[in-house]
Amino acid sequence: MVFSSITFVYAFFPLVAVAYYLSKNRVYRNVVLLLASLLFYSWGEPRFLLLMLAATLAAYCGGLLMERSTAHKRLILIVTVVLLVGNLFVFKYLNFFSENLSALFGWRALPKLTLPIGISFYTFQILSYVIDLYRGEIRVQRNYFYLLLYVSFFPQLIAGPIVRYETVEQEILERRESIDDVAAGLRRFILGLAKKVILANNIARIAETIYAGDSAVYGTALYWLAAVAYALQIYFDFSGYSDMAIGLGRMFGFHFLENFDHPYTALSITDFWRRWHISLSTWFRDYVYIPLGGNRVKKSRWIRNLLVVWALTGFWHGAQWNFLFWGLYYGLLLLAEKLFLGRLLERLPRAVRWLYTAFFVLIGWVLFNLTDFPSLCHALKLMFVPQATDWVAAAATNVSLLKAVVYLPLGIVCCLPLLRREPKSTKGILLADLASGLLLIVCIVFILSSSYNPFIYFRF
Repeated sequence: MVFSSITFVYAFFPLVAVAYYLSKNRVYRNVVLLLASLLFYSWGEPRFLLLMLAATLAAYCGGLLMERSTAHKRLILIVTVVLLVGNLFVFKYLNFFSENLSALFGWRALPKLTLPIGISFYTFQILSYVIDLYRGEIRVQRNYFYLLLYVSFFPQLIAGPIVRYETVEQEILERRESIDDVAAGLRRFILGLAKKVILANNIARIAETIYAGDSAVYGTALYWLAAVAYALQIYFDFSGYSDMAIGLGRMFGFHFLENFDHPYTALSITDFWRRWHISLSTWFRDYVYIPLGGNRVKKSRWIRNLLVVWALTGFWHGAQWNFLFWGLYYGLLLLAEKLFLGRLLERLPRAVRWLYTAFFVLIGWVLFNLTDFPSLCHALKLMFVPQATDWVAAAATNVSLLKAVVYLPLGIVCCLPLLRREPKSTKGILLADLASGLLLIVCIVFILSSSYNPFIYFRF
């Protein structure tokens, strides 16, 4: 189940909200959220629910053991982390290594394993709990079901943001809902829903059509258009989901940290990654980069640390070579900026810095999007070796492409920081509520009129 589905909008969320607010105390409300979250996760693949329950149990037992046996605290942490990372490795990466070893040595590849929905996100959340507990930054959670609520909470379960336990530690038992929070959360949810069903879903057809079409028709110009379209699609798809998650959490009294900060206004690659998928960037910084020594080591080790982190960042997104290349691509760009390019960029006009960033980000999204290596090489070649576009044939081949292009200008405008603050005055709130109500109606029309609802991060 995804947030942009009829089932969620018309049935699941309204029923959960009613049951939640009819419950009289915090314990009952937490029970409602936990049961709803388990149902939400098991909706499509109930067999993988046991896997999440087991991973949470491993963290729960590991946390209790670390508290009771301080002499073996480090050993318990290592065992718990190995179990959690091992679980992620088996289901997400084992097939990748099996297939590559099979291709190299002729070994028989292992049977395909289905990737459990959201395993990368909830594994990282569980890891943050046990590591922060080991560091003494949080208190152990003695109630397994409260820890399970943190792990399985449906707003952020499938595609983040990656919520650290310290963010919600107090709110699990001590949060206070308010009408203002519910209203603000609902507005945020509707905004995210609009990003997804109006912009992402329609813009998605552009890159999909061009990459699947005849390259003799779709020449260099349209391959660059496809790169721009995919950049907008993935932003509105993922940031829209994060908006919906943050809004839903707020309606139930939880306050998640922001996950995006207008990344396409960035003036450097470093700036871009301060704004894009913030919860993942900070996770790797705090749990991998800094423990490896960060930048407080000699230069050779610092370079190694940076490249290791970005290789892992790329590989986290998927068990494909293109994701590894994508991560290393950004690692090398960030390395160049930190060593010499950053100082040069600071002396350039803002427009030039933005063009530089946009250029390399677009190339990065082509690397990210095309998992098939021949298709990736072909796309990059067409982008840099000019080939004429048959505009008449392109328009005649697929009319839906013309319809989708109409959404590009709107998408570009919506990337800008137009509405940074929530309304404070009574008039402003009323206008915002009216606009949100109208936007929700438009979203429902789009949902009902189309079954096309791709979701890039659904299986990360």
